[in-house]
Amino acid sequence: MTDARQFYGRWARLYDALARLPGVRSWRAAAVDELGLSPGDVVVEMGCGTGANLPHARRAVGPEGRVVGLDVTRAMLDGARGRGDADLILADAARPPLAGPVDGLLATFVAGMFADPAAAVDGWCDLVRPGGRVALLHFAPSDRTWARPLNAAYRGFVWLSSTDRRRPSEVATGHRRRVDAAHDRLRERADDYRERRLAGGYLRLASGRVTYSSVR
Repeated sequence: MTDARQFYGRWARLYDALARLPGVRSWRAAAVDELGLSPGDVVVEMGCGTGANLPHARRAVGPEGRVVGLDVTRAMLDGARGRGDADLILADAARPPLAGPVDGLLATFVAGMFADPAAAVDGWCDLVRPGGRVALLHFAPSDRTWARPLNAAYRGFVWLSSTDRRRPSEVATGHRRRVDAAHDRLRERADDYRERRLAGGYLRLASGRVTYSSVR
C-alpha cells in the first residue's frame, strides 16, 4: 500500500483530470445509483481519490444525509476537499477506522490493490446495515476487438502503479485475480447480487444487498 500511496501522490492531478471526463462521470454516477440511496442516508466511499464520486453521492443522500470519503493518499484527499460536502478521512481502506452501520458503501478501482481483497470486502460488508448495499467498480479486460489498445493500457497502468517488475501481463493477471476475489466475496455476502459491464465490456460494475454482519 505504501507503493500505491507514492504512485497516486505523484499523479493525483492527472488522475483527477481523467476521473472527471464526461464518459467517466457517467460510469461513476451509475456506480452510485447501484446503492439505491435515499435522502438522509449515510454513504461511505472507500478509496475516494480526488472525490469524483462524492458529488454523485451527495445528490443521492441530499443535504440531510452524510457522505464519508476515505483514502490512503493525502494528495488525493487534498483534491477531494470541497467536493460533495463530505467528511474526509486519511486511512487505509483495507482497515477503515469507521463504525457502522451505514446505508451504502462504494469502492471504485481500489479492491485490486489489496493483498487480501476478500477480507477487505468482508470488513466493508460488516459496516453496512442489513439491507444496505455495497457497489464495486473495476476495470476489466474486454474480449472485443476494438478494446485491445485499452487492454494494453490497463496492463501498463497496473504495472506502473506496482513495484512488481514481472511482465505487465503477469502483473495484470494478478490484479484481475484480486478483483475477482473481491467480487466473489461480495456475491457470497450479499443477496440481489447484480453485475454488468459498461464501456464496451471494459468496466465491471457489481453490487449486492448485505444480508448479515459477521461482527460479534
